Amino acid sequence: MTDTPGIVITGASGRMGQMLVQSVMASDKCRLVGVLERTGHDWVGQDIGTAMGGQPVGVTVTDDAVAVFAKAQAVIDFTAPAATVAFAGLAAQARAVHVIGTTGLSEDDLKAINAAARHAPIVRAGNMSLGVNLLVQLTKKVAAALDEDFDIEVIEAHHNKKVDAPSGTALMLGEAAAEGRGVSLADVSDSGRDGITGARKRGDIGFSAIRGGDIVGEHDVMFAAAGERIVLRHLATDRAVFARGALKAALWGQDKAPGEYDMLDVLGL
Repeated sequence: MTDTPGIVITGASGRMGQMLVQSVMASDKCRLVGVLERTGHDWVGQDIGTAMGGQPVGVTVTDDAVAVFAKAQAVIDFTAPAATVAFAGLAAQARAVHVIGTTGLSEDDLKAINAAARHAPIVRAGNMSLGVNLLVQLTKKVAAALDEDFDIEVIEAHHNKKVDAPSGTALMLGEAAAEGRGVSLADVSDSGRDGITGARKRGDIGFSAIRGGDIVGEHDVMFAAAGERIVLRHLATDRAVFARGALKAALWGQDKAPGEYDMLDVLGL
């Protein structure tokens, strides 16, 4: 079906990259028109189906982002900050929707992405799942309803290969809690505790990170006061939930004006 949007997947050899490739190939609403890997990667020059251990599918892994983005109506990108910033500029030049699931982005990275969004739609979220985005909304509402007698702690767990902490999802949740309380997260964030840290400061939003095994993603938002606790929780057991959300975002963005969007926009929340 040539009238469906063409999708490019970056970082195709990674866990999310392979899941995204599979999701696009299984969909009747889009086409896989390209897969990208870094220069020197063993997969470059191979058919993506063969590289993933299956049958050829007619799409060759490339390291030429300019050429492959030119064929795309959307780029789905779960890579690393430096790569994502470069891809944002190239996707904007191609006027392709850029769906960003990359985490660990710095303020300078976000500024570059914002500049690219002036020319094409960008959908960026620390987590693409429906459940997590509902959790974000719940966190904001609960934080708005409770005063600072309730300490807020965001507790996240991921696999042992994850390189950034707190996770992008944990930061989304922290931002939601801060928004609910009408404060800036930068002013109340409390993370990286070690040693004699002193008592917890009233009103702070804390972060705790766990890394181990093959945990896909677990997030708790705990509101703790004297004598009671409220815990909001989301558990992801399959990366397919993130791939489905990213693909939904890529399709949603096809008729959108240039600008920055998130999964709350995609889901209408």
